[in-house]
Amino acid sequence: MAMREIPFEEAKRIAYSKGLRPAKVKGTTKLEFTKGNNPRLEETTWDDFENLLYARGLSVHESGGFMKVMKK
Repeated sequence: MAMREIPFEEAKRIAYSKGLRPAKVKGTTKLEFTKGNNPRLEETTWDDFENLLYARGLSVHESGGFMKVMKK
């Protein structure tokens, strides 16, 4: 199944349903989703996550329930 770009609010709904939270890779602006048990990630707010997405020309893509942050 191909990855498709999804609206930010849909990404939030999927994340909530899977117990995921927004995060940045420590020391970078790379964005990922986390369950909170990865020491290389620092959780961030949904607002900061969304702002960084748009500032960097990124969007959330989804396929079969798997989400990934990618360039638009």
